[in-house]
Amino acid sequence: MSTLTAPAGLKGLVVAETTLGDVRGEEGFYHYREHPALDLVEHADLEQVWHLMLTGHLPGPAEDRAFRAEIAAAAPLDDADLALVDLVARSGRHGAPLAKLRTVLSHLATGSTPTYGADLAEVRRDCVRYAAVTPTILAAIHRLEQGLDPLAPRPDLSAAAQWLWLVTGRVPDAAQERAIQRYLVGTIDHGFNNSTFAARVVASSGADVGSALCAALGAFSGPLHGGAPDRALEALDEIGSPDRARDWVRAKVSTGDRIMGFGHAVYTTHDPRAQMLKREAERLGGPLTDLATQVEQIVEDTLTELKPGRRLYANVEYYAGVVMEECGVPRSMFTPTFAVSRVIGWSAHVLEQAATTKIYRPSARYVGPPVSRS
Repeated sequence: MSTLTAPAGLKGLVVAETTLGDVRGEEGFYHYREHPALDLVEHADLEQVWHLMLTGHLPGPAEDRAFRAEIAAAAPLDDADLALVDLVARSGRHGAPLAKLRTVLSHLATGSTPTYGADLAEVRRDCVRYAAVTPTILAAIHRLEQGLDPLAPRPDLSAAAQWLWLVTGRVPDAAQERAIQRYLVGTIDHGFNNSTFAARVVASSGADVGSALCAALGAFSGPLHGGAPDRALEALDEIGSPDRARDWVRAKVSTGDRIMGFGHAVYTTHDPRAQMLKREAERLGGPLTDLATQVEQIVEDTLTELKPGRRLYANVEYYAGVVMEECGVPRSMFTPTFAVSRVIGWSAHVLEQAATTKIYRPSARYVGPPVSRS
């Protein structure tokens, strides 16, 4: 009898090969294709990196113009789709944007072609369509829940500036546009995380792009994955001032509570995304940034004291919340902002998975009562 074993959560287990990127946790480094991700954050915008993820190369000038036009054409909602968004926004639980996005995307994908056996150019079109329309849907849901009219996408704005426009109704200043763009570029992809793996599992069955993205959204909505930027900021609210941080951490650890915004499943050193966003927060300035930077070191030092042998550093969620707050993004839209970038990575993984024909079919190790065979 063979014994099947697997690490908890499949941690460290290689389940596929990819050309899209990787995370090197011990180095504090990650990349998109052959480019260091933070180099792209510094030198490229969201649309260019989006093109890179789908095609394998950064666009030249003509490709860049064509791709931006393709995104702009896919982003608006027609009257029928807007009516659906209005219905979804006004029904169900208030303040569940990812679940409502999932409902709308599922409807938009009705009758979509399965990826199995499909022309990859057709799969790519679906990937662009759903990723381009996601911010439009999310912002419309938010505004309708606030009693405001949805806004139409503006092709004269960058993807980052347009997101802030769709949500807030105002065109951001240059510093805010820069900060949000860097956040979006820096969070497009991050290895075989939970939601990306979910998307690939569904795509491996040959299902349509919309089904795979809805599966990813379901995984992403969990507070242990994408749903923590606002909770990290709530921790800062509770702390209130640096002199209270040490006692706050001690109290949380003593009751077994998780310190949101600190620690990462892969990084054993500083999260490079958090360090990049910290710099953006410092450029934006403001009292929240001052509080966050002071509290960060106190929390890290206190966790080191209470958990000897472990180093828990601020992760991407900690400074993501600070940057979004400073840019005027409502807290209810923190995780949706994350989804706006991550849907690009999910769609690239779906497209890559669609080029294969092998379905994911792992095994489980039975640990129940002994089985009697008569």
